[in-house]
Amino acid sequence: MSHPILELPRPRAIARHAIPHVIEGTLIPLGIFYLTMWAAGFWGAVLSATVWSYGAVLRRIVRRERVPGILVIGAVLVTARTFIALQTGSPFLYFLQPTLGTVLVAGLFLFSVPIGKPLAERLAADFCPLPESLLARPFMRRFFIRISLLWAAVFLTNAAISIYLLLNQSVGAYMVTKQAASSGIWIAAIGASTWYFVRLMRHHGIKARFTAELTR
Repeated sequence: MSHPILELPRPRAIARHAIPHVIEGTLIPLGIFYLTMWAAGFWGAVLSATVWSYGAVLRRIVRRERVPGILVIGAVLVTARTFIALQTGSPFLYFLQPTLGTVLVAGLFLFSVPIGKPLAERLAADFCPLPESLLARPFMRRFFIRISLLWAAVFLTNAAISIYLLLNQSVGAYMVTKQAASSGIWIAAIGASTWYFVRLMRHHGIKARFTAELTR
């Protein structure tokens, strides 16, 4: 007996769909921050990055467009950085700011579970949109709840490693080691999420195949 086949976008198509969200939600605010800091100082950088992030969210709300999950996360992160920046100019706390933002994002993943709107489901629409008929099935809701909990653990683990390295290494060693450790954790988590999804589809008699083109 043949199984239904779920045609998923090719990795290249997923990248084309996701990269604009990543650029808008993370890379542009980061670039604005450092360029403005060079031109107008630290406080100008803080203000400009905050204005950009909230402006991107408000623009979509005004246009009644869907707000990408990664854009929401970016706004949360820049909020955390702005709050700390308003409290102190300490170099230690400055490098601690992204870690605090990471903890906040972990909190968002955790909070999204009991309210019945798992954040992983919103992010999936940003990176790899799934058919509505599949999303409506009960086992998919359980999947997104578990994946949200997984990514909460990933963000908390990243935060814990960052704090440990910040307390025990020089700034230069901290930046290099933190990037390497974070990249390893992210790759492992993405691999685990993909493996679990494919396994879940197979368990429910669906064969997942990454051969389709992405449609918006």
